[in-house]
Amino acid sequence: MMIKKCGLFFYCLCAIGLMLAASPSSAEALRLPFMPKNTGCTTTIVTPQASKDGSMLVSHSDDNDLGDQSIVYVPARDWPKGSQRPVYASAVAVGNQPQFNAFLVPRLVSKERAPGYANPGNVPSLPVGFIPQVPHTYAYIDGNYGIMNEHGLMFGECTDGSFVSNGPEAGKRLFYSSELSRVALERCRTAREAILLMGELIESYGYYGTGETLPVADAKEAWVMEMAPGPDGRGGLWVAQRVPDGHFWVGANEFRIRDLIPGNPNQMWGKTLVATLEKAGWRSPKDTSKPVDWLTSVSHGEYNHPYYSLRRVWRALSLAAPSAGLSPWVKDGTTRDYPFSVKPDQKMDVAAVRRIHRDHYEGTEFDLTKGLAAGPFGSPERYIGPYDPHGDVGDPHAVLKGAWERPISMFYTGYTFICQWKPHLPDALAGTLWLALDRPAESVFVPLAVGPMPKGYEQGDTRSFSRDRAWWTYNLVGNYAQLKFSYMIKDIQERAARHEAAGQQLQSDLERELANLAAKNPRKAQALRSKSLNDHANAVREDWAKLFELLVAKYAQGFVNSAEKMAQGVGYPQQWLDKTDYAKGPAKGYKKSK
Repeated sequence: MMIKKCGLFFYCLCAIGLMLAASPSSAEALRLPFMPKNTGCTTTIVTPQASKDGSMLVSHSDDNDLGDQSIVYVPARDWPKGSQRPVYASAVAVGNQPQFNAFLVPRLVSKERAPGYANPGNVPSLPVGFIPQVPHTYAYIDGNYGIMNEHGLMFGECTDGSFVSNGPEAGKRLFYSSELSRVALERCRTAREAILLMGELIESYGYYGTGETLPVADAKEAWVMEMAPGPDGRGGLWVAQRVPDGHFWVGANEFRIRDLIPGNPNQMWGKTLVATLEKAGWRSPKDTSKPVDWLTSVSHGEYNHPYYSLRRVWRALSLAAPSAGLSPWVKDGTTRDYPFSVKPDQKMDVAAVRRIHRDHYEGTEFDLTKGLAAGPFGSPERYIGPYDPHGDVGDPHAVLKGAWERPISMFYTGYTFICQWKPHLPDALAGTLWLALDRPAESVFVPLAVGPMPKGYEQGDTRSFSRDRAWWTYNLVGNYAQLKFSYMIKDIQERAARHEAAGQQLQSDLERELANLAAKNPRKAQALRSKSLNDHANAVREDWAKLFELLVAKYAQGFVNSAEKMAQGVGYPQQWLDKTDYAKGPAKGYKKSK
């Protein structure tokens, strides 16, 4: 089947569909040992009527366990007639795939895809297969998943548990969500077009990996697309639901779409979805007079451990709409207590989304800066080891001995972004990617354009330290802050707030200064804007390196130091000392020797 531009796909939903078939026993046989790691992501949407300035906002924290942190610019291209587009395997889906030279780091080695993917010294990636190329592909920014293109198509992502997890196989399963999102960014301008394209690709070429949620938005509409491997190892299952304008939505490693209502104009799904579920014995509920529940038809529900997902959904919805009065406690991991989306109590902006992504449940009963595990200086980090839960909670092989609360900002977050599109501006000025490398709570968001990246941002190799790679600049500060978190976080927050305010001011200044040029010469305006934003990002990075040096000197040897007064012995907080063996120390006095 020839794959054309997205605008031609509206008729395809009812013309395409592979009949999937499998009995429950054969589906169980396909359950391969690709259990999701103890990671996951948090992703949000703020629709235009829910935002202060009419922007569409899509965010994503890539909690990738020291994966590839490269943020790569893929330029627009014209392709010769008859070209084929390679589809590469994704290690972020199911781990390293050496048969395709697909590894977590670097995630892709293909200078044809983009200069930033040349990755000299690494073996070239091998395609799983090919699809017909289109004459022209759009420019976009790429990460472990596609991010944003030049026309304002935006993506987020989070992984979900699903009944089947499998790997790529030529001729059967070509696509994971990462390559699906990239093809959509290359070919589509609107969210609806992107969903129909990705749905056709799933049905025509097959889907592998884990369950996935992809927020997909353009200037006007926001949708949530969810997908899972099919029961027979071919094709795949997918659904999509529109987020009402004026609402905020969040996803956190559990499917968020529930009842599928035939005829609902705000939902889409694959033509053969219901028949496939019924034939496999997966349909939930079994009563065919009731709507299909997508979540319970393809997954166990909650992911990794009780409240691993749902606590974050509760927290983000509650931060956006406290008046909803949502409870953090639910009956089970397939609860319907949390709505698909909420109308925020106050209109939101980039700062509100930053606040959500930096959260550790501060001020709640789950506050990770409190308690014995936070140590003397209130660190919210809870490192994960082999004794912690893995995989789906409902999986019969899962072992649950205990668990930490799972916050939105995690120590293994590789990067976080907020895509912003201002529909009232010309395309050359409308799109901004707010990017924070490393964990968001101890980092800073800088504004970038869909264009060449700042120095060091396209090299995100985590296998060895390098001052040439931007990610390590921010990781140094994030890691070092754990030594005296309650002190250092104040320095970090003050510096981040200053830079983020400057970034917002620069964004506004450029919109005003380049308005006339954008109307006459949009390409030149876009290039000037991109350069100015990159210069700002480079300056912030240089200052962040100085911040690390300041923290090392200011808190050297466990003291608090300043030019006016060095070696201030602040010691430990009394409430923490009371929980240690401090009171049993030698100050109790001497004892006679025996």
